[in-house]
Amino acid sequence: MNVSSPEYERATYRKVTRRLIPFLFVCYIFAYVDRVNVGFAKLQMQRDLGMSDAVYGIGAGIFFLGYFIFEIPANLLMQRLGARLWLGPIMILWGAVAVCTMFVGSATSFYVLRFVLGIVESGFFPGVILYLTYWYPRQHRARMVAAFMTAIPLSGVLAGPISGAILAFASDAGGLRAWQWLFLIEGIPSILAGAVTIFFLDDNPSKAKWLTSGERGLLLDRLREEEDAKKSDGQSRHRLIDAFKSGQVWLLCVVYFGFVLGNYGLWFWLPQMIKDTITKNPWEIGLASAIPWATAAVAMVVFAHHSDVTGERRWHLALAGILGCVGFAACRLPGIPGALGLAAITCAAIAVMCGQSTFWALPTSILSGSAAAGGIAWINSVGNLAGYVSPFVIGEILDATGSMTLALLVVSAACLMAGLVVLQVAKPRA
Repeated sequence: MNVSSPEYERATYRKVTRRLIPFLFVCYIFAYVDRVNVGFAKLQMQRDLGMSDAVYGIGAGIFFLGYFIFEIPANLLMQRLGARLWLGPIMILWGAVAVCTMFVGSATSFYVLRFVLGIVESGFFPGVILYLTYWYPRQHRARMVAAFMTAIPLSGVLAGPISGAILAFASDAGGLRAWQWLFLIEGIPSILAGAVTIFFLDDNPSKAKWLTSGERGLLLDRLREEEDAKKSDGQSRHRLIDAFKSGQVWLLCVVYFGFVLGNYGLWFWLPQMIKDTITKNPWEIGLASAIPWATAAVAMVVFAHHSDVTGERRWHLALAGILGCVGFAACRLPGIPGALGLAAITCAAIAVMCGQSTFWALPTSILSGSAAAGGIAWINSVGNLAGYVSPFVIGEILDATGSMTLALLVVSAACLMAGLVVLQVAKPRA
């Protein structure tokens, strides 16, 4: 095949995608399950440990304070050390911390372990987003990020029934409570995947022995062409300080904050919402919780593909924010039947996942070098503070009112904010 032909180029990128995306996808499923399985553990752990909703909300959200503090240095270390020697060890560490959560006996120990888990996980997601820029130019990026991020909703599809089954059938087995078995069983895969990562990933195309010399040359040429295009358009930002001087980066922080707040509003409280409105059986709660995430997994891939084909980002994200606003507001309308409430929650899940996946095509199109490492990490850090704000605010509102209605209206407003602010971001050449 002619190395300069479009067919050869498509075949090369398919080969890269088959090698990288499924593996990173599985690793992110493990990361996300370890991050959010407290939503299911809460159904028993809260009663066993005598936690209020506010205490649970603080513990669930304090993960993101550790995440915020260490994310930028973590991504700069990833840039220096490479994916193989960075992502693998931190996966082993977060798996070990996730397993140790089975031993919590008080609010303090819960807070400490969640904070430490945030520290060790802080390098993974922004590290992968940066890592993908070492392989794919921007015309492929939204689809690749979306394919990687389908791990978020699919982790709900898998973890919901599995977590529900553990809670339903593992109670007091071996002298452990079911929620303790949940942390143990769901933490071990991360440790194993981290060990595999050290041997499986290559830092960039130039080090990939599974590529031919022609394939390596093509990938590196396309990346160089993208950098040259950024320079000629005056878009390139190479220094770390450039990321913080960019008004667009700060606006993107606000946009991502809104989508993440909606995402974690679902993750940490969806099991409770289903328990309040549809069923109290843990196994059935797990099955019902899979519906929004399965639907969102399909929608986000289609959505990102359309955004890549059209090259349009802002209005895709704005419409996702508006749909999220409507979905969250509708799911707690007075007297709404459980099935319609679940349909509204599904719309909200589609919106936040489509928004989050397509979002990353914007910052990666305007930043490069150290600015890309720092800027991606900074946006993700600020955005993921919503992971602290969301469970904390919802927990406080629940303790004060005994109802999810006001809490979900706050989440609805955050999605609307994201949709409106993104329209103020200058349309990039993407």
